[in-house]
Amino acid sequence: MNPLQRYLPLVDDEEAFLDACDRPLPYVVRVNTIKTTVDRATAALDAEGVGYEQTDWNPEILRLTEGKAGTTWPYFHGWLHGQEEVSALPAIALDPRPGERVWDTCAAPGSKSTQISALMDDEGFVVANDNSLGRLSALRHNAERLGVTNVAVTNQDARNFSLKPFQSDGDGSVGPANFDEFDRTLVDAPCSCEGTCRKNPDALEKWTMDHVRSVVGIQKGIVRRAVQATRPGGIVVYSTCTFAPEENEAVVNHALETEDCEVVAFDAPLETSPGITEWEGEEYHPSVEKTHRVYPHQNDTGGFFCAKLRVGGSGDETEVEA
Repeated sequence: MNPLQRYLPLVDDEEAFLDACDRPLPYVVRVNTIKTTVDRATAALDAEGVGYEQTDWNPEILRLTEGKAGTTWPYFHGWLHGQEEVSALPAIALDPRPGERVWDTCAAPGSKSTQISALMDDEGFVVANDNSLGRLSALRHNAERLGVTNVAVTNQDARNFSLKPFQSDGDGSVGPANFDEFDRTLVDAPCSCEGTCRKNPDALEKWTMDHVRSVVGIQKGIVRRAVQATRPGGIVVYSTCTFAPEENEAVVNHALETEDCEVVAFDAPLETSPGITEWEGEEYHPSVEKTHRVYPHQNDTGGFFCAKLRVGGSGDETEVEA
């Protein structure tokens, strides 16, 4: 069975959903504002004969209509970065500020980490972590090409991530990196990847319910550690590129049951559907309705899920806005 069939009860237009999943995904680039501006980048593409259109919801995201950006000098010089359109949503939801301390738990190959740095004006401190040593080379290459200077790359299992390398031994030797908790954390979790079927049809061919069950445990462990490592009043964004409620709302619900955090609403700049509160006999906390589902037919993108959590405790919540 095509796994997409199990999600038809969740969508508003079954035919449009299935048709969109069958179409190739538009090629998209993000303008890297660390090195240039949108006007300079688009002028460079004009000069190179590359056709594009700006997305309605984010002028820094360009859909290419003619030619390829990857072979042009603006790309090699780090003015542009290939990034699937909807995957820009988590960093926007995270809303990092210059000078803050941010952890990207599953960062390779670096699209979201470098986007976070750009949103921070390359100021502050971003820990870009991934448990795959092989994938870290791509992360480091992208950070260097894009001119990012505020990123430290680490190789740990996010479920057991330790702040020890960044903590002082008492003499303050690690300087500005001396801290005990992050201000904001992104968990773009490993998942069953059904939402990537427009660029990777193998995601559907290899899909099994056993795989979904196996990654759920990993997802729950990472989001719990993310909440624990984020200061009271801080923000955790959880995202996936799957439609499976087991990997989306159920994981957020687990975080609500096991950690001191709450779901907070945020305005998504593109069309989305609210999170669901029940699935196959399981009921979730009513607040998960504040999360966002993105289906391919809504914006001609891949599929996505995004949730925003505020960590509880006695911290100053005014320092980090929802």
